[in-house]
Amino acid sequence: MSRVAWTDTVSGAPRCTADGNDRIRVRGARVNNLKDVSVEIPKRRLTVLTGVSGSGKSSLVFDTIAAESQRLINETYSAFLQTFMPTLARPEVDVLEGLTTAIIVDQERMGVNIRSTVGTATDAHAMLRVVFSRLGEPSAGPPFHYSFNQPAGACPRCEGTGRVTDLDLTQFYDESKSINEGAITVPGYKVGSWFVRIFAGSGFVDPDRAVRDYTETERHDFLHREPTKVKVDGINVTYEGLVPKVRRSVLSKDEDGLQPHVRAFVERAVTFVTCPDCEGTRLGEAARASRIKGINIADACAMEVRDLTAWVRGLDEPSVAPLLATLGQTLDSLVEIGLGYLSLERPAGTLSGGEAQRVKMVRHLGSPLSDITYVFDEPSTGLHPHDIQRMNGLLLLLRDKGNTVLVVEHKPEVIAIADHVIDLGPGAGTAGGTVCFEGGVEGLRTSGTLTGRHFDDRASLKKTVRKPVGALEIRGARANNLRDVDVDLPLGVLTVVTGVAGSGKSSLLHGSIPAGAGVVSVDQAPIRGSRRSNPATYTGLLEPIRKAFAKANGVKPALFSANSEGACPTCNGAGVIFTDLAMMAGVATTCEECGGKRFQAAVLEYRLGGRDISEVLAMPVAEADEFFRAGEARVPAAQAVLGRLADVGLGYLTLGQPLTTLSGGERQRLKLATHMADKGGIYVLDEPTTGLHLADVEQLLGLLDRLVDSGKSVVVIEHHQAVMAHADWIVDLGPGAGHDGGRIVFEGTPAELVAARSTLTGEHLAAYVGL
Repeated sequence: MSRVAWTDTVSGAPRCTADGNDRIRVRGARVNNLKDVSVEIPKRRLTVLTGVSGSGKSSLVFDTIAAESQRLINETYSAFLQTFMPTLARPEVDVLEGLTTAIIVDQERMGVNIRSTVGTATDAHAMLRVVFSRLGEPSAGPPFHYSFNQPAGACPRCEGTGRVTDLDLTQFYDESKSINEGAITVPGYKVGSWFVRIFAGSGFVDPDRAVRDYTETERHDFLHREPTKVKVDGINVTYEGLVPKVRRSVLSKDEDGLQPHVRAFVERAVTFVTCPDCEGTRLGEAARASRIKGINIADACAMEVRDLTAWVRGLDEPSVAPLLATLGQTLDSLVEIGLGYLSLERPAGTLSGGEAQRVKMVRHLGSPLSDITYVFDEPSTGLHPHDIQRMNGLLLLLRDKGNTVLVVEHKPEVIAIADHVIDLGPGAGTAGGTVCFEGGVEGLRTSGTLTGRHFDDRASLKKTVRKPVGALEIRGARANNLRDVDVDLPLGVLTVVTGVAGSGKSSLLHGSIPAGAGVVSVDQAPIRGSRRSNPATYTGLLEPIRKAFAKANGVKPALFSANSEGACPTCNGAGVIFTDLAMMAGVATTCEECGGKRFQAAVLEYRLGGRDISEVLAMPVAEADEFFRAGEARVPAAQAVLGRLADVGLGYLTLGQPLTTLSGGERQRLKLATHMADKGGIYVLDEPTTGLHLADVEQLLGLLDRLVDSGKSVVVIEHHQAVMAHADWIVDLGPGAGHDGGRIVFEGTPAELVAARSTLTGEHLAAYVGL
């Protein structure tokens, strides 16, 4: 092979062949709905991928480029380590060249582990601990003596969680019954189960006597006895009291991972109260007593980040000067990205998807690594237009450190800073999966693609607004940073609540609306359910489909459920084999037995309208709506649900797509479709434009109008200026975030907001509508 000569454009000196490897080359990508996609992505540049939801953006960057990068990295581990790791399938693509290590910075919540905080997630807490170990008076010792995640630094009573549990034992047992009559009311402790047989056969209590008649010793053994070896039915087992057993087997687990009925039990039986010993600081006495200028590490972590930044800058100590500079840069980055209102003690699990992604971004900004491929999933989510500009600066900073930055995004403000744009489409699902445009931003504008045509769309202010028919009164709202807010939310109209991130919008609507007001609240929180859940199961759509299949084939409906009798025995109907890698992210690989179809081969022999159940679940909503309208496959009950899904812009989702793969916006619109059948009079939506293409926002506005015109009141938390312009009434919170927010800075019509230009929102909306 001949060596290609390269010349440096500055010095004129010859360069090596490697300098020409400046592209990520993809040829013939066929993952999910991609149709032989071939693209060349410039390295060390910022590339934005656009297109309607479901057009194939994530399939290209996450499931092809990032997935293959991860697979190749895994192959570099020793053969011994690889035996503990799943064999990742190579993405369906002909050629992938020029890959670098890929880091995905997505909107997945950062877990609900109470020990994970903004401080621990960004390493700011680790740096702060070193500062206190050097400068604190009196010193508590080395840095780990200031950590609530280490026994040496944690409060002994709450073990570093800041909370202690208070148990309602009436939820654990019914004292009027004996054990053999079902006295234990904890889920999973049915009469005859192994757990109950251990209690009954332990010899410590009489299984046929009511619990209320136990002696003091029996009651202690039943509820609190420490682990003791006993023999039950000839088998050696360990017996322990009901309370420690439930604490260990149920209460110590991640609540979001529990089955719904077990989670309901936990919510009934357990209340968390602030630890009285450490007053919620999580720390032991020595760490709390150690102070710098009168501030201990718990006080520092409780400050808003922007206040903590100023405090750190005031520390002038040469012995830790480099560390203070690095800590200051990390805190400055949090402020720059619009998260200055957070505190380092904020539990990571309470962050929104957008906040979580920006926290992860800050962590990578401080990394000494370069020539990395960073993949972002809609980083503008949850950001006010004012904050998007600052976020753009950080994306460009990552690029300028010598990294390749790939961004999946819909907002024109973010697309505008791209060095390169790849527009996928033209539609969603089977109607997408092709490259409609590849080039610069100016070329996109004139390309004639759906994104190009809508790139400069600007909504105009409504000429007339609806008149309210009443008001929902909120008085003295003080949730989080709200400052005794009084506001009347007009009924019978479309109201938009806006303001910068952290100004108090969610606190006002989700934390302050009085109970029993007929409110249907639809947010972006993860939908309760496992990887087995999908739109068909969540909406109840699967039930009429199963019955239709059963009736057409003369068999039981249970056969057509992947969670019941029809399940593939190898993957138990999951379609994938999920490998838990402990400290690393778990990996799912397609089941080889069923090929990911989830059902037994015999079940797939049964058909309805010429399709088997796996083929029906693989249909997009729009296709399924047509399928269930005529002939043998006509199912009226299915049509009603499918129509609502199409109304909320989810016509591209497949019926069997796992809920865990949906974006925050998709989750919310799925909930909205489900709730549209409810009788609630007031709908509260949290950024419903999340994940929507520019062309789809108009459809959402039409849906909101139909809800209002049908007699509903709609209140929307939103940053998208098209929604603001379309509103009948706007409530603007601010003026800033955190302790600088929490007040109503404007109430009135969009036209009045633009005319006043008295707030950040007013200024940006005026610029948006061209006034």
